[in-house]
Amino acid sequence: MHFVGHGSRCLITYLVTLLCYYIKGGHILFLNIMINVCIPPPVTFIITVKDSKRRLSFCSSVESEKENEEYQEEDEGMLPVLNQPSQLLQDHHLQKLAAHMPARTQGYPWNLVYSTAIHGSSLKTLYRNMADLDSPVLLVIRDMHNKVFGAFSSDPFKVSQYCYGTGETFLFTFQPDFQHYRWSGENSYFVSGNMESLHIGAGGGGFALWLDADLYHGASFSCPTFNNPPLSTHQDFIVQDVEVWTVRG
Repeated sequence: MHFVGHGSRCLITYLVTLLCYYIKGGHILFLNIMINVCIPPPVTFIITVKDSKRRLSFCSSVESEKENEEYQEEDEGMLPVLNQPSQLLQDHHLQKLAAHMPARTQGYPWNLVYSTAIHGSSLKTLYRNMADLDSPVLLVIRDMHNKVFGAFSSDPFKVSQYCYGTGETFLFTFQPDFQHYRWSGENSYFVSGNMESLHIGAGGGGFALWLDADLYHGASFSCPTFNNPPLSTHQDFIVQDVEVWTVRG
């Protein structure tokens, strides 16, 4: 796809052709005067399919963030409605998280689809509980140091050999205060997973968030996908509890 632009504004090309005909002595005299002022060469920008997708995802992420800011101004004190009590999230957690989620999720109840307290510690069960979902999900983790952190994913978790998700995906932590880390635009390694582990963010030799098949061992490293620091106080941590909520429909 090509987009052609003319650079900054300049004086419009002015063309004056003065054609004077003088018939004198059987001869024709042509007098041509042409004045050209500022003829900018066309500038061609080539955007590849990969770049266009990346820009589209980034734009959707930016637009969503702008919508979120408007939502925060209007409904900052509102709490989402949960279909059942959370073992991990208190009111101040809910308030902060809801205010930073994409505008398209606002107003929907949060439904608990997976909890280690209810379903046991199994990544396989987590995947199975989301098999029929087509909505964003919120992953909440509490480690053995009682630190709460996790990720919002634009897509439900699934087994896939390729990365999936969009620029709406972000990380969060409540240690010591609430912080969230949005997509940096450096790569698109949002989410991936297999039966052995779940990964969120990647690059630079580590995952932003990693959980094993038993949802017992976890790790969090700085990574370029979100330009985040480790989400827990320890890069390698032991999981105490996990909850996953759907936040639309």
